[in-house]
Amino acid sequence: MSPTYTAGSLVAARGREWVVLPESAADMLVLRPLGGSEDDIAAVFPAFEDVRSAEFAPPSAADLGDQRAAGLLRTALRIGFRSGAGPFRSLASIAVEPRAYQLVPLLMALRQRTVRLLISDDVGIGKTVEAGLIAKELLAQGEATRLAVLCAPALAEQWQGELREKFGIDAELVLASTVSRLERNLELGQSLFDKHPFTIISTDFIKSTRHREDFVRHCPDLVIVDEAHTCVAADDPAQGAASSASSQLRYELLRKVSADADRHLLLLTATPHSGKESAFRNLLGLVRPELATLDLETPAGRAKLAEHFVARKRADVRDYLTKEDGLADDSLAERTAFPSDRQTKDEEYRLTPAYRALLDDAIAYSRDRVEAAGEQGKREARIAWWSVIALLRSMVSSPAAAAQTLKTRSESATARTAHEADVLGAPVAADSADNDRLEGMDVAPGAAESEDAGARLLELAQRAEKLVGPAEDAKLKALTRHLKGLIAEGYHPIVFCRYIPTADYLAEQLDGKLGKKTKIAAVTGTLSPQQRLERIEQLAAEAAEDGDPAARRVLIATDCLSEGVNLQHHFDAVVHYDLAWNPTRHDQREGRVDRYGQKRDQVRVITMFGEDNGIDGLVLKVLFKKHRQIKKDLGISVSVPDETASGVTDAVVEWLLLHGRQGSQESLFDMDGHQESFDRIDREWSSAAEREKTSRSKYAQRAIHPEEVAREVAAVRAALGGAEEVREFALEALRDLDALVRDPRDSTGDFTAQVGGTPAGLRDTLAATLGNRLVEQDREIPFRTTPAIGRGEAALVRTDPAIGAVASYVLDSALDANALGPRPARRCGVVTTDAVTTRTTLLLVRYRFHLTLPSRTGERQVVAEDARLLAYEGLPQRARWLDDDAATALLAARATANTHEQRARNQITRDLDALPDFAAHLTEYGTRLAAELDASHRRVRKANEEIVRGLKVVPQEPADVLGVYVYVPQQQPGAPVSPAASASTVSGAEA
Repeated sequence: MSPTYTAGSLVAARGREWVVLPESAADMLVLRPLGGSEDDIAAVFPAFEDVRSAEFAPPSAADLGDQRAAGLLRTALRIGFRSGAGPFRSLASIAVEPRAYQLVPLLMALRQRTVRLLISDDVGIGKTVEAGLIAKELLAQGEATRLAVLCAPALAEQWQGELREKFGIDAELVLASTVSRLERNLELGQSLFDKHPFTIISTDFIKSTRHREDFVRHCPDLVIVDEAHTCVAADDPAQGAASSASSQLRYELLRKVSADADRHLLLLTATPHSGKESAFRNLLGLVRPELATLDLETPAGRAKLAEHFVARKRADVRDYLTKEDGLADDSLAERTAFPSDRQTKDEEYRLTPAYRALLDDAIAYSRDRVEAAGEQGKREARIAWWSVIALLRSMVSSPAAAAQTLKTRSESATARTAHEADVLGAPVAADSADNDRLEGMDVAPGAAESEDAGARLLELAQRAEKLVGPAEDAKLKALTRHLKGLIAEGYHPIVFCRYIPTADYLAEQLDGKLGKKTKIAAVTGTLSPQQRLERIEQLAAEAAEDGDPAARRVLIATDCLSEGVNLQHHFDAVVHYDLAWNPTRHDQREGRVDRYGQKRDQVRVITMFGEDNGIDGLVLKVLFKKHRQIKKDLGISVSVPDETASGVTDAVVEWLLLHGRQGSQESLFDMDGHQESFDRIDREWSSAAEREKTSRSKYAQRAIHPEEVAREVAAVRAALGGAEEVREFALEALRDLDALVRDPRDSTGDFTAQVGGTPAGLRDTLAATLGNRLVEQDREIPFRTTPAIGRGEAALVRTDPAIGAVASYVLDSALDANALGPRPARRCGVVTTDAVTTRTTLLLVRYRFHLTLPSRTGERQVVAEDARLLAYEGLPQRARWLDDDAATALLAARATANTHEQRARNQITRDLDALPDFAAHLTEYGTRLAAELDASHRRVRKANEEIVRGLKVVPQEPADVLGVYVYVPQQQPGAPVSPAASASTVSGAEA
């Protein structure tokens, strides 16, 4: 009969040692390799394979390492942990090192039985990471088993990549373009939401009645909703009918999803209300029904909201866990590298005579068309109005857009009523802040009102086509000058246009005009969301291909990229080629690069406007100046209400048709009713801004105090290591493994390494992580201190795959005394140093714990690991044990004298022989550590008594002694030296 092995015990099988996992049974053992990851788990049948109990072998006195051996081995061990024993089950297994402030939503989530959160942190703070942390943790703990992310279709691939690359969650895309393929592989009666546990779903696709009911019936127990503000509408009849209908369908979907009180729900949005109280209340009602009617003017009401709502600006988290946050010192302070500022500059251009003449004739045509339509009826008047706006906007965009619009039928021409004309015309011609349907919005609108454009429009189109190129297009000529200036200063700009023909026109005209080392690409709505991301990655790869630091990249894009897509890794400047008619759209564009992970401290922004085209100057003066002033005064960006923006632009177009380009712009404010209208708009906008500022202060995150975050951050860093430890490990290990390392020792902490000379096994692993060409051609690999990295770079964080590859090699070679090639870490060492005055021994010990973790779905049994340093002074027989801080401090000790080889062996043998005598102390320490871990689990979940009931943390005996290192005090000058010492010594760097 096969022996029974308890969870956490060691067994030997298949030529290696394994840890027995709780899923094991008497006839089948589920095993994880000692020091291995979850990917290496295997099942072994004792009846058919040789399995026996194993003990971790002690170090050998014949395999001595140098002064850095202990630190390297300890860090390599901790980097390899993927199942930490602390309360955060997932942090050891994700490929991103979260900022301390990003742990706040996670802590809030772990205090709720059913997680319901509205995460409204500012643009660029990292809401996706915060949601991913919660999702990964709930899945790791068994609190959730399936996940669905609802988002705009354009963001689906980005969500898929973020979940896969950073959190190890492989999700299936459920889009209009993929659903047929997915449904073909279903069994009879099976729902694709049952077949695929992790899905990323287009909100627009799933909101329809046909798909909605199937999703609701088979909805996962964890749902994340991105851009949640698009799923509710204000109780305001002024909202556009199309927008309200679309929002209502999404709202009905989320109401059904949130109706299950046991379903976890995370709502993400940077704009939870933007001054619209009713929309904000509807959003809160999805989190918890009672929150919709909560009295938020009372402390009790705000305290209740704070349990479910987190909203922080960059200023709140730029410097975190400091004395200003109420902490005793700045030892855990964390500075997040957001760009400190946007340098914004308005650059004007003046039309060439030929372009001015064309625009004047277009305005004259528009005036005649509006006047004629006004006499025909309300429907005709609205069709004409939207056709005229389309014509004028395209005309000031580019000759290519103008020609296309003049030859294309108007969207609103098919309308049967005036209201329908507004519904069809507004989305195409305006720039709504709440327009969540950016797909298709970059198509050049039509101005003709029949299939065959009239002779007058065709004549204008032919004239527009002749203005192509910098000779007659002063706007293009000015752009070329601005781009050359940005490129000369080392920037990689994005040029945002309103229309597809304009973007294609710019890409064609700029090709070869910005220098041989500048790569240019265009991304528009003609590409699928996945093709857009591929085009951007291709542009970045081409610019970096030759490794020339002078290479630059320029992206021409429409607003299909203005929301959600992260571009900060590749671009650091924005040029608004076409002035949007709502400043919020500019904020969205700039937010693609001005966010966490941007390497530039200052993002450059250029806003181009036509000084004499009769439109841009007024829009800039009335809308943009006011928007910027509010941001400057209040420190926050407030979305411009759609009705405000459309009211202003309508007035501008009316004025233009009455007065032409040459009319005095001051007369705009003298038109009947307009001054009063502008005053009202100004008051409403200022009022919305004040409400936004008040709500940010009133509902500031207070559920989790920084002291609580600091305590957990300290515990995580103690168990998993910090950024500086990882950097020093990578530097030393790569050098010892024969990589060519260049450390500029600048303020960034970054360095580069060429790994062509490293062992073949390490090269193969790095090639799979960083790219074959980079490794095979022995190019410099940048190792960066920021977790936000680009293609072919490594982040100096413990979860980066390249760092993991180095750590795995260091650990494996240390444990195998017969390994060939360089071995940076060893399990023994003797160091003569002036850092100690008494003989001191350091032990590197690995503990295993058997955890019983209660959850809503039942108890889970988990085996987790932890690495600790224990130290004692004196000889082993009279050991005086030191505290944890003193033990850790020994890692910094450096050899100050050579150590005699025989003396080193004698010293280390004495301690190795005494290891059995320390068993009781190691067991006592493990029991104490288990109690601390138990308290930590209960502290994190203190508000959830049901979850902590039944929690157990039991140490698995015996602990593994991985390393033994003796520190001998340096002999004082003048002391006698033995003859043997002078005969045979080894340097402190090798002993």
